[in-house]
Amino acid sequence: MNTKPVTFALYFGNRGFFPEKLISTARAELSSVLEKLGYETLMMDESLTKYGAIEGIDDGIKYAQFLKENRGKYDGVILCLPNFGDETGAIAALEDCGVPILVQAYPDELDKMGFADRRDAFCGKFSVMDVFCQYGLPFTTFQPHTVAPTSEAFETHAHQFAAVCRVANNMKRFTVGAIGARTTAFKTVRFDELTLQRYGITTETLDLSEVFLRIRDVKTSDDAFAAKADVLKNYTNWTGVPAEKVEMLTKLGVVLDDIIVEYKMDAMALRCWIEMEKELGISPCVILSELNNRGIASACELDVCNAVPMHALGLASQRPATCLDWNNNYGDDPDKCILFHCGPVPQGLMAAKGQVIEHPMFAKAFGAGCGWGCNVGRIAPTAMTFASSKTVDGKLCCYLGEGEFTPDEIAEGYFGCAGVARIENLQDVLEYVGHEGYRHHVSVTAGHVAPAVREAFTKYLGYDLKNL
Repeated sequence: MNTKPVTFALYFGNRGFFPEKLISTARAELSSVLEKLGYETLMMDESLTKYGAIEGIDDGIKYAQFLKENRGKYDGVILCLPNFGDETGAIAALEDCGVPILVQAYPDELDKMGFADRRDAFCGKFSVMDVFCQYGLPFTTFQPHTVAPTSEAFETHAHQFAAVCRVANNMKRFTVGAIGARTTAFKTVRFDELTLQRYGITTETLDLSEVFLRIRDVKTSDDAFAAKADVLKNYTNWTGVPAEKVEMLTKLGVVLDDIIVEYKMDAMALRCWIEMEKELGISPCVILSELNNRGIASACELDVCNAVPMHALGLASQRPATCLDWNNNYGDDPDKCILFHCGPVPQGLMAAKGQVIEHPMFAKAFGAGCGWGCNVGRIAPTAMTFASSKTVDGKLCCYLGEGEFTPDEIAEGYFGCAGVARIENLQDVLEYVGHEGYRHHVSVTAGHVAPAVREAFTKYLGYDLKNL
């Protein structure tokens, strides 16, 4: 997973009617708090403006130049209001910043309400937000309206905003691979490439024959083969898997890695049946699992429209994501269901190491020996966020919600990798998914990151979103 620290450019607003002495404290305090939380910061030299803050258009132009000189070095801007602040300087400074903006206002203290100490940032925050709305400049705020950088609430805000920045910045332009044709039996995974492109998502398509041809060229003596074999050996349990199947899965892993690098794919979807089973005698589940565990969102059954939210969920949580089926009821509990797939679930979401087996569906359909690669196990109990997307009439539409994987047991003999999910008002969620024409797949990641994904999707990326 990409764990590069997020860097915030810090902006401090001022309005001369209000106490300027608060600005120097805020500069020191905000930068110190953020660095303790694991983030890097950039601040304009204090000597360039009065008190190192922005007041008026001239100061705003100076700050805009500071951002221009540091383009690519910051992931978001935190607009801090130690006092009321100045909205004209703010828009001049940030109109072309090109990254998410968090508007943060200091709270007043009840024993410091005299003219020399009163901040009025509570009110000033509205002025900044108003002008940003007038100019069409997207920005982020979190509740409560005012918050001190030293508070626990601000720590939550900082982490949420960092997730917003990761999603928004990395998904403005990215590439998703579609390797193979749409799985023939699944019209449910149809999508529109041109719609995705309107949102900055480029689709690179390859035929499965390209994969098969490349596999023929992989030699067991190659360094890449040896490296991949070592990774896979330690990734899961291979007891009982025929050596020739391990070799073929390893070659597939080498080829997919090469394709991802060559086409600069940030995420991908794979046609995983029936050709691989018939021609190669393998099922690629475990290879997708290992890719997902590395943070390369990899959906099965050529579900490109779930590779997109998988990519977002992984960026937000900094944990692996996966694509699952809405698969089974869980007894009579209306708020629980079983989420499952054959084996693309990453180790980072599993309760223990998986076990590679022959896929029983393909063994039944095509005969024994054709489906080795199914990675079975159970999903670990954890808070989780779920999402999915579709393309409709030129729009990228998504739904988003939160729930948890519970410790509830699933009966022995249930193959694949599965977990019991508890989602409040699940029956309403299922009705929405079905009646709105979403597929039977859903993307999930560990942790509750819906607020950050929602903010990035709606404010900065322009996706149509339904909160569930």
